[in-house]
Amino acid sequence: MKNNKHFLSLIIILFGFLFSNIFQSCNSVDDKDPIKIAISKAKPVEYYGQYSDWLKANDSTIECIDMYNISLDSALMIFESCDGLLLTGGPDVFPGRYNQAFDTSRCGEIDFKRDTLEFALIERALEMKMPILGVCRGEQILNVAMGGSLIIDIPTDFDTSIIHRCEDSYNCEHDITVVNNSLLNKICQTGYYFSNSNHHQAVNKLADCFVASAFTPDSLIEAIEWKYPKEKSFLIAVQWHPERLSPDNKLSYPIAERFLQEAKKIRNN
Repeated sequence: MKNNKHFLSLIIILFGFLFSNIFQSCNSVDDKDPIKIAISKAKPVEYYGQYSDWLKANDSTIECIDMYNISLDSALMIFESCDGLLLTGGPDVFPGRYNQAFDTSRCGEIDFKRDTLEFALIERALEMKMPILGVCRGEQILNVAMGGSLIIDIPTDFDTSIIHRCEDSYNCEHDITVVNNSLLNKICQTGYYFSNSNHHQAVNKLADCFVASAFTPDSLIEAIEWKYPKEKSFLIAVQWHPERLSPDNKLSYPIAERFLQEAKKIRNN
C-alpha cells in the first residue's frame, strides 16, 4: 500500500512538473511575440518604406503591418491584434469630409479608399485606447476625423513668406517652435528646432479635442495632441516628416521611441 502511495505521489509531481513547463513555454512564446504596428499605408516601399525603417531603427523586433493593400474587413480584423497605429503621409483628404466638397477641384490627388480606411482605423484605435501617431496627412486626417477642417491650398489661401513645399521635397526646411510644457516638448526636449516640409495643406479649424503643440514662424499649426489627455491613449501628430530627418534631429527619433514605448505598454496590459 505504501509503495502505491509513493508511486501515486511521484506521478502527481511528474504531471505538475510537465504542466509547469508547458505553461512557462506558452508564456515565453507570448513574451516573444513582436510589437505590431499598423501602418495605414506602407507600400510601395520607394514612397512609404521609410516609415517602417524609422520605427525599426528604434526597435528592430517590431512588426509593421500595411493596412492599405487588404480589404477593409480584413484590415479591421488584423487591427485587433495590433499595439499602435501610424497614419502616414500621402494625398489630400476629400474636403467633403469637412463640408467643403465645393473646393475639391483645388485639391491634389484624393484617395477615397484610403480616407475610408483611415477613418475606420482611427475610430477603432480610439475605442481600443491604442497609441496613435500621425505624420503629415496623418495629422490632417486626425483633425478632420475629430471635427476640424483644413486649409485647402496654403499658397493661395494663406498669406505667408514661409515655403512649405519645394520641388526638392527632401531639402525643404523651416523652423519649428514647440509649445512649452506640451507633450511634444517633453518628448523632444526642445522648444525651437528645424524640420523638413512637404505639404500644401494644413490644419485650419482645430478640432475641439486637440491643442496645437508646434507652429511655424507664420503661425501655421505643425503638431497637435490631446487638449485633455487624462484617461486617453497616447496621441501625437506632426506636419513634418520625422522619418526623413537625421537621427540626431530632436524632432525625429524621440517621437518614434516614445510611440513604441506606448505600444509596448498596450501589449503588457
